[in-house]
Amino acid sequence: MMFLPFILLAATTSCFAVPHTLQKRAAPLGIDISHFQGAVNFNIAKANGISFVYIKATEGTTFIDPQFSTNYIAATNAGLIRGAYHFAHPDSSSGATQANYFLAHGGGWSSDGITLPGALDIEYNPNGAECYGLSASAMVSWIRDFSNTYHSATEAFPVIYTTTDWWTTCTGNSAAFGSTNPLWIARYASSIGTLPAAWSFTTFWQYADSGPNPGDQDQFNGDITGLQRIARGS
Repeated sequence: MMFLPFILLAATTSCFAVPHTLQKRAAPLGIDISHFQGAVNFNIAKANGISFVYIKATEGTTFIDPQFSTNYIAATNAGLIRGAYHFAHPDSSSGATQANYFLAHGGGWSSDGITLPGALDIEYNPNGAECYGLSASAMVSWIRDFSNTYHSATEAFPVIYTTTDWWTTCTGNSAAFGSTNPLWIARYASSIGTLPAAWSFTTFWQYADSGPNPGDQDQFNGDITGLQRIARGS
């Protein structure tokens, strides 16, 4: 699917605070990848207009992406702003356990201006019940456990990647994280559509699962200066 250009009304956001006045801004493009894309040529991606990348680091507590280190170093060398993401399995261990596993295998954050806060990929179960057998309240508690553990270790709240449908179904459309965790919404369409409760805007938008660059295609809701501010934690 090719992306249809548009302008978002949004504020530059940080991972620590709710943004201020909504403004029209340019929107840097990014990608998110895993070992399925192999070794990515980030110099070509940057020449194609990519400004940032999220790279899969871990899944549950049993999988470390074998391509993570190679791609993370290559993205750094290409001058991209980059971050790591963790694919959650809330049915296999606690949020704190998975946050610590993520942190131990590439998911950390520092305010260096080039590292995005780690992202929690919380979505449809690829191998079983849609909500991993958890009630809505138990799912919210699991996400809070992950988020608080990550924040305690890094002083940054993790970005939450999800879809509106999954969030509504599996958390009861919880409004618990809107004031702390940046939202990364997945919706393959020409507009973002309805967002989960508590978030009036999304920080990142995954708008297609393929495109001119490797992996999923993403957009930051702000300008490059705002993206750098998130990487600095300011």
